[in-house]
This record gives sequence, C-alpha cells and structure tokens, in this order.
Amino acid sequence: MILDIYDHKKGGKIVRTDDIKNAINHFGITEKGVELKDVFDNYIQVPSKTRYIAPKTETQWKYLEAIKNNDIVIGIGPAGTGKTYLAMAMAVNAYMKKQVSRIILARPAVEAGEKLGFLPGDIYEKINPYLRPLYDALFDMMDADKASLLIEKGLLEIAPLAFMRGRTLKDAFIILDEAQNTTAEQMKMYLTRLGIHSRTVITGDITQIDLPADKTSGLVEIERILKNIEGIKTIYFSEKDVVRHKLVQEIIKAYEKHEKR
Repeated sequence: MILDIYDHKKGGKIVRTDDIKNAINHFGITEKGVELKDVFDNYIQVPSKTRYIAPKTETQWKYLEAIKNNDIVIGIGPAGTGKTYLAMAMAVNAYMKKQVSRIILARPAVEAGEKLGFLPGDIYEKINPYLRPLYDALFDMMDADKASLLIEKGLLEIAPLAFMRGRTLKDAFIILDEAQNTTAEQMKMYLTRLGIHSRTVITGDITQIDLPADKTSGLVEIERILKNIEGIKTIYFSEKDVVRHKLVQEIIKAYEKHEKR
C-alpha cells in the first residue's frame, strides 16, 4: 500500500492526506480486492488549481470505471453524490487528452414549482438559471477565462435539452443533467442524437421528478428499456455516496422513510 502511494507521487502526481484517507477507506470496503494503485488511477486530471478530482466512495469509483469503458452511462441517485460533477471532470479530461473535440452539457428547462414566465428578461436570460449548476461545476475544474474562450469558439456548449433537436453530435462528450425531468419523447430524441466517436453520461434523481403527473419520466423509462443493451451501463448511487454536508445524508434518509409511509 505504501509503495502504491510512493509510485503515485513519483509519477509527478500530488498526493494529499485526504486523498490517502479516502483511498484507504475505499480499499477497505471494496469487495473484490481492488488494489490501491487502481484507485489512484481513477483520479481525474483537470486544468484547475486542484489539478485532479478524486472519487470518494466505492460507487463513485465504479461510476468512473463505467464511463471509461462504455459509450452510454446512466447515473441514478440522490443529489450530492457527484453524478454530474464526476461526469464533468471526465468530459474535461477527455477534451484535454484530445479524445473528443468538444463538450456539450444539456439540461431540460423544467420548472421546480416556479414558472419561467415570471422571470425577467428574454428566453436566454430566463433559461440561464437552469444551466447555472453546470457552469458552477465547469468553473471548478477549468479556469473561467479558458472556459469562456471555449464557449465562444463553440467547443464547449451549455444548452437546454430542446436545443439538441435535429442535430447529430459527433466526436463529443455529452452530459445530460437532471434527466429525470425529460419526457419519454425528449429522452428518445436525445439518445438518437449520438454520433460517431461520441459518448454520453445521463444523470438524474428519480425521486425528484418535476414533470406533470400525466408525463412519464424519460429516465425512469430508459432504466427499463435499455437495461440489456451491451455498451450501456447504469450505476446506482445511494445516500452513502453523498459528499455534501453530513446532514444531507440524514435528510435523504428521513425523506425516504417518510415517502415509504
């Protein structure tokens, strides 16, 4: 174990105390004897001050493995489990390594108890708050000036899901966030946009669907429809994977108990 840490540091990579603790914790809970160096290999290099993003739970580790080995990955679980954040890190890393020529980040613009019409401004200003979480994650991994330049050049696109219609997305890493709020029709449209040399990560929380009661969630539907297709992998997160404030785990558990009653 100590040699793994030494080799990782010898390779020019930063080893922080928290990362060692997380790696050892992961090593202890993994069922199939994953070596510590395998955990370190799943650290994602990004062009920010942090230098790299590290998985903090076993499920997050499996999630990164799935993204590496499959063209379509579906991440389902509660907020705060790193579904979108880790997918974003993988997208930025893939662009850095020239594995893809552009990054596309999409979200359905569905109101969570509020109406777009009451927001000030034109359609772009109304939609922008729905895309803000994607910008926040992006700027955490890439210098804001560099990200803005890529956006200007069209190499990095952050847009509502509706803007994907009619397009073929080639040589791209595409992330669909908040996918529980896509309709079945929207999800089919999105999945059929995938072009040559592209891959996608679809994330969402099926316990927080904001669609009208008569609409089927596209994320819930593909969970059933696509489960037996090779090359598509679904990873399920739980409250144990929440990496936000420690009370968030307890809040999620409390809501789950309440909803079961």
